[in-house]
Amino acid sequence: MAKSFCHQVLPAAVDASLLSEDSPLAAFVDTDGAAATVGSLHAAFPDHFQHAFAAKANTMRAALELVRSLGMQCEVASPGELEQALRAGFEPAQIVFDEPAKTVQVLKRVLELGVGLNLDNFQEFERVQALLGGTESASSIGFRINPQVGSGDIAAMSTATRFSKFGVALKDADNRQKLIDCYARAPWLTTLHTHIGSQGCSLDLMAAGIRELVELAEEINSTLGHQQVCLLDIGGGLPVNFDSEEVKPGFSDYAQVLQRQAPELFSGRYRVKTEFGRSVLAK
Repeated sequence: MAKSFCHQVLPAAVDASLLSEDSPLAAFVDTDGAAATVGSLHAAFPDHFQHAFAAKANTMRAALELVRSLGMQCEVASPGELEQALRAGFEPAQIVFDEPAKTVQVLKRVLELGVGLNLDNFQEFERVQALLGGTESASSIGFRINPQVGSGDIAAMSTATRFSKFGVALKDADNRQKLIDCYARAPWLTTLHTHIGSQGCSLDLMAAGIRELVELAEEINSTLGHQQVCLLDIGGGLPVNFDSEEVKPGFSDYAQVLQRQAPELFSGRYRVKTEFGRSVLAK
């Protein structure tokens, strides 16, 4: 790939005037490589898994159009990313909105569009409850939890420590019971989400956090006496090996770890969503 890029792509770009003194910057994506990577992602998991591309990894419209053409959905974490995903052709139902600090206006737009919504805290829950006012939304809605399973090798990229700021801290005070009570109050809460981290996080750490997510979903459904939680969003964050061209770990490696630690994901009782970003296009 590196040799092909240096010897073919850059000279061709200069010859086509894509790179010049007036236009000194251009971005290139190996579309065949991206297709192979997304193909390996789909092959690693059963058909009831839905795979969303984390837009923060590459918000160029052409890149988003590429992953959409390869059968991926889209995860966005800001109003700008949301609008870019819509411009790239994703249907609202193919988008999940994860911004940790959502304004009321943004919440209104997400609910009106029918975009998936992960709530970051109990205050957001109350705002959405008020906005819905007893009406229905096409959005799939649920809480993001922090399973508090610890840090990876890079603290700044670990989001499941005791004091990580994203999501409801599952083991703090009586938060677990509060979550169950919210799902009992609001039948429109049908999903659960977690994201343990990205670069520097081991597969076992990621799977441990997802194990906590599954156990909470099982407890909610058991308490309510029916399967209200039907979609589990297990986030992304597969670490990328930047030391060589080798793809390690691969999606199949991750799937095997998940199958051992959270077999419920593979039973078909839940729809499962992933949110891989860097690991889709980094190579």
